Amino acid sequence: MKKSIFKNKSIKSFLDFFSRLLITSLFISAIPGKIIGFEKTVEYISSKGIPDPIASILLVGAIVCLILGSGFFIFGENQKIGSVFLLLFIIPTTIIFHVFPFHQRAVLMNLVLIGALINAALREPK
Repeated sequence: MKKSIFKNKSIKSFLDFFSRLLITSLFISAIPGKIIGFEKTVEYISSKGIPDPIASILLVGAIVCLILGSGFFIFGENQKIGSVFLLLFIIPTTIIFHVFPFHQRAVLMNLVLIGALINAALREPK
């Protein structure tokens, strides 16, 4: 009987790391634009009906969630913490920016990410 490559512990470990890296690539790529274009991003958040001071606080929180979430999710011993930070970012972002008005493609892509992050958060440690 053939042995599956997915039973090899080192291959499974690499694929687990690689999949977490792929999932966070979208979050990581969003960080520089939010930092460099901070004021423009605050204006965009404000255009959704959120007052400027609150928009600034939300953006700082979003940047922190993206940085900590990505770091913990990729490199942390406990990826659950990273999953929670990334969920704290993506769920409100999806609701605020993509539900009203409804952007089907963006909502569906974010739902896929939300599902992957929930799955990762529910995984038992190895």
